Amino acid sequence: MLLSLSIVDFVLVERLALDFSPGFSVLTGETGAGKSILFDAISLVLGERADAGVVREGAARAEVAAEFAAPADSGLADWLRENDLAGDDDVLLLRRVVEAGGRSRGFVNGRPATAQQLKAAGEFLVDIHGQHAHYSLLKTSEQRRLLDAYAGSGELAGATAHAYRNWREAVARRAAAENQAGEQDAERERLSWIEQELAGLDFTLDGWQDLREEHTRLAHAADLLGGAQSACDTLEADEAGVVQRLRGLRASLADLAAIDSALTEPLALLESATETLHEAARELSRYADRVELDPRALDLAESRLTAVQTAARKLRLRPEEIPEHLADTRAQLQRLGAAADLAALARAEADAEQCFLGQARALSKQRQAAAGKLELAVSAAMQQLSMQGGRFEVGLVPGSPAAHGLEEVEFRVSPHAGQGVKPLAKTASGGELSRIGLALQTVLSGTSGAPTLLFDEVDSGIGGGVAEIVGRLLAELGGSRQVLCVTHLPQVAARAARHYQVSKQNRDGRAVSGVSLMNHAERVEEIARMLGGVKLTDATRAHAEEMLTA
Repeated sequence: MLLSLSIVDFVLVERLALDFSPGFSVLTGETGAGKSILFDAISLVLGERADAGVVREGAARAEVAAEFAAPADSGLADWLRENDLAGDDDVLLLRRVVEAGGRSRGFVNGRPATAQQLKAAGEFLVDIHGQHAHYSLLKTSEQRRLLDAYAGSGELAGATAHAYRNWREAVARRAAAENQAGEQDAERERLSWIEQELAGLDFTLDGWQDLREEHTRLAHAADLLGGAQSACDTLEADEAGVVQRLRGLRASLADLAAIDSALTEPLALLESATETLHEAARELSRYADRVELDPRALDLAESRLTAVQTAARKLRLRPEEIPEHLADTRAQLQRLGAAADLAALARAEADAEQCFLGQARALSKQRQAAAGKLELAVSAAMQQLSMQGGRFEVGLVPGSPAAHGLEEVEFRVSPHAGQGVKPLAKTASGGELSRIGLALQTVLSGTSGAPTLLFDEVDSGIGGGVAEIVGRLLAELGGSRQVLCVTHLPQVAARAARHYQVSKQNRDGRAVSGVSLMNHAERVEEIARMLGGVKLTDATRAHAEEMLTA
């Protein structure tokens, strides 16, 4: 239920704060006063598209905040917890800010939220019926939507549409495979050649690095052997070798260190250097023993290098890219293999078709069950709206399979007794269409899960005794729901439990709309105005009083 609404610098509203209660409430006022602005503000905070045009002229931004009841055990509360948007005290606060430049921001319980999240929350809260809603009844798509809403088939209708798309995609895949069989064979042959070429290399990145190192070593084996032996000879030659000469030097220095201990440290360093060079000579000798001049091994390494580099050049790759390219080739071959399996594609198509038909038949069954109930409910409402003897029918016309199912939905009506039933678009006059639309909306609103219903001049085109019945219907609806209605009919306004007046004033050369909750005396004046126009008389006031107390 809507608890309060705060509006700042929105269209003609400068600043406004309203509290709301359960039951049936109306908003009335002079033409152009801005009665529908309140509903536009609520629509904005519930995620409708925002633009800079809603910002009051001269203001930097418009802001709308709405507070709703959100019981902890409701589906809304579950949705808020799932989206980490839960608040406190069973209350939900929605806020929308629109900058003069057109940028908008949304908030749920003080946390930033997208327009889609605001809209999702609004589906739990409010059901809005616009003033031109009855004209949309002439569209087949709207008639189908209304029947599905009454049947509670929205989720099944969505699943049916999804299954239909899957089926058509399966049909397209099978047809493409048949049409492209020749092209796919050629592509499969090309990919198979690439796969064999690369797989035959038995290539790995680690192996490639090892191969290059081995080739370099084998190619320079003679240089490595000669260099190691030469270095070893330089260090370990019998008399002229570096190590032997250092040993002689060390012996001479040892004699001198016995005379002057200051030479002890240099002597120690010399001994360490001698041992280090001696160890280096031994390592060089061992290395030279291991190095082999192996022309056959060199030829094998060069052959493998050439094979890898040749394959890479053919495919315009770097050798390091071969493993990834091989994996991609195998994946493409697998996909082509699946696409070329016409029998499997035909089975998948048949399965998708059966899935769609199962969903669509279940949807048809729900529509058939709901159609009869909707016919009775709307026909009964028509009798109350001075369409005695009128009948409403829901036609389910078999059609070709489509995303919306296996049939077209067609609303048909006989406005009065003795008239044949014909499609709604070919039968009802403007006034009759308004009444049928109102009958549908009241019936459908009774099945809606939203606790708050907004009617924006849905009584357009209705007057006289019918207006009294409309007022009674809305009041009855307010017995179980919160109902807010913008109306120009005094008969409807008189039935409300609360009455808000929308007025427009000139402030500093600018038009500003305001809203106030009226007491009984003020309601008498307002309803008298609605009855008699600008000049009020005692008779119109008495009539207004009588309407309020009836």
